[in-house]
Amino acid sequence: MQGRNGKSMIKLIKSTFFHESEVKEKLVDFIRSADVLSMGANCFLFEKQFSAKQQRRNAVFVSSGSMANLVLVQALLNLGRLKKGDRVGVSALTWSTNVMPIIQLGLEPVILDVELNNLNTSLKILKETHKKTKLKALFLTNALGFSADIDSIKEFCNQEKIIFLEDNCEALGSKVDGKLLGNFGLASTFSSFVGHHFSTIEGGMICTDDDELHQMLLMVRAHGWDRNLNEEQQTKLRNANKVDDFYARYTFYDLAYNARPTEIQGFIGQSQLVYWDEIVSKRESNFKSFTGAVKNNKDIIPLEISHLDLVSNFAMPLVFKTNKLFLEYKDKFIKSNVEIRPIIAGNISNQPFFKKYIKQSFSCPNAEYIHKNGFYFGNNPEMTEAEMSELCGLIR
Repeated sequence: MQGRNGKSMIKLIKSTFFHESEVKEKLVDFIRSADVLSMGANCFLFEKQFSAKQQRRNAVFVSSGSMANLVLVQALLNLGRLKKGDRVGVSALTWSTNVMPIIQLGLEPVILDVELNNLNTSLKILKETHKKTKLKALFLTNALGFSADIDSIKEFCNQEKIIFLEDNCEALGSKVDGKLLGNFGLASTFSSFVGHHFSTIEGGMICTDDDELHQMLLMVRAHGWDRNLNEEQQTKLRNANKVDDFYARYTFYDLAYNARPTEIQGFIGQSQLVYWDEIVSKRESNFKSFTGAVKNNKDIIPLEISHLDLVSNFAMPLVFKTNKLFLEYKDKFIKSNVEIRPIIAGNISNQPFFKKYIKQSFSCPNAEYIHKNGFYFGNNPEMTEAEMSELCGLIR
């Protein structure tokens, strides 16, 4: 794609999938030969492969990362682990559909500010919030591949009996203390939207080591029926509700959605999972080059991420020390044909949807500062040496 001054644009996303032409050829053959394209064997195989790679016992594939969040919250309500009116802490710097399910399902969102030097909620902020407003759950976003002191957050949640969940849609592959982000909470959600770490075009995943939650997630994903449960769970439900096997196919046990993915998504997911290590490695390498350039620029607030073993993100954030500098660099990147975006949505409680339904205001000065003084550009595994050189030069 050519920019306005004849130079090629450095885009956030270069292609629909990694190794796109090869994957498309395989996909065409698959579609021609497939007997069934609704959710089936390829989706289930992708779940097994994903859970193994993420190092969690269970994975449930759904139609999008947003649906992953909705299905997870509904499953916890169905199990009685959350109740209507419970207060749920949410990171201020997050995506809309991390917060929307909390409002939609009758829970009370409590917005937590983030740290300027890692864009994430910290234990200090969590403690201050919990002291004022007792939380039943924390749905933490691992924003842009980073985290704060997530191991300490987990310990605190355990002590205070706070249900700890991770929205890991932006941090696939990042590690703290040798542990993948997404493996600290009771459950975690992922996105395989085209713009994220690897693509199934649209798609999401929920991971957990909790078998009871896993069984409920399977029901919530598909109408509330028992078709995807193991035989033991099916028998238990049917006996408890006096359901005969003939009627079982159309018996619905709890509140649910249709969040099923397709076999096309499952097939693409398997093809992309093969490249997981390559994708993460390239993003990590690019990120190191970008942070090396940032070190030489006193206009930019440096990231404090020494506690992270590995950073895998799909975009590189730059937060500037003044709004004047932000505007100067924003103009410079745009004129150089670099596609840039705001750093997510700033303080999510300032968004119109939030103010419409939640009357309480939340002071999140750091999230607001990031929104007004920062932007991000793409970090994708298909960056060329010339593009990396151009971007690092702009940063310096």
